[in-house]
Amino acid sequence: MLYIICGFIFGFSIPYLARRIGKLIPAATGYIWLRIFIPSRTLPWAKLKTNEHYMDLFKRYIMRSIGWAIFTAATTILFVLNFDTMFTWWYIAFLWILLLLVEIDKRFMLLPDMLTLPLLLLGFVYAAQQGFWLAMPEPHYMPYALNSALGAISGYILPLLASLFIIWKHPEAFGDGDLKLLAAIGAWVGFIAVPYILLGACALFAAGWLINHRRIGPFGPAIIYATLIYVILFFAGL
Repeated sequence: MLYIICGFIFGFSIPYLARRIGKLIPAATGYIWLRIFIPSRTLPWAKLKTNEHYMDLFKRYIMRSIGWAIFTAATTILFVLNFDTMFTWWYIAFLWILLLLVEIDKRFMLLPDMLTLPLLLLGFVYAAQQGFWLAMPEPHYMPYALNSALGAISGYILPLLASLFIIWKHPEAFGDGDLKLLAAIGAWVGFIAVPYILLGACALFAAGWLINHRRIGPFGPAIIYATLIYVILFFAGL
């Protein structure tokens, strides 16, 4: 129950956090966090509620927050059921940062270093505590830390090499933030998962392009959704 409540609260705050972070970048990280917890003053509520346009935006904002709250609570409990270990809160932090990045990238088309770099660091620290894992298909053991490092490297280098032609034709197609996000995800899931996630992200992005008929859009959400699908299916044994 605690996980559901915490997930609902964090999910409800995602639109607020995304809006504050997106609007304050490129300010210093410390200043951004200060303004998140100590926002600047606005007009009195009595005056704002007389503005029909503002109230319409406010209602949409509340509905979006509720939607994120429900989705975050649901995915949080799904992660808890799959990763009910002493590292449960590590997995939850991984999930929540990814969901916040989805909202930021959708609204502002950027993936801020103030979130992707800590996510990368957390992945390394988490891996360092895991010891060894059985590397397949060969029957030998590999340190989690090495798997994490290789995952981060492949997450940054592999999409860069795979999309050299695309980047040459369209330099704006693959942003530096996308590479950092993939590197951070690779540090968490390991190098074996990176190609699957990259292919899944391309498939999701292509599906979104066919549905919305837009050639330009943020690639970060596709990467994150592909990651969540991979992680949940992998640990579910599918």
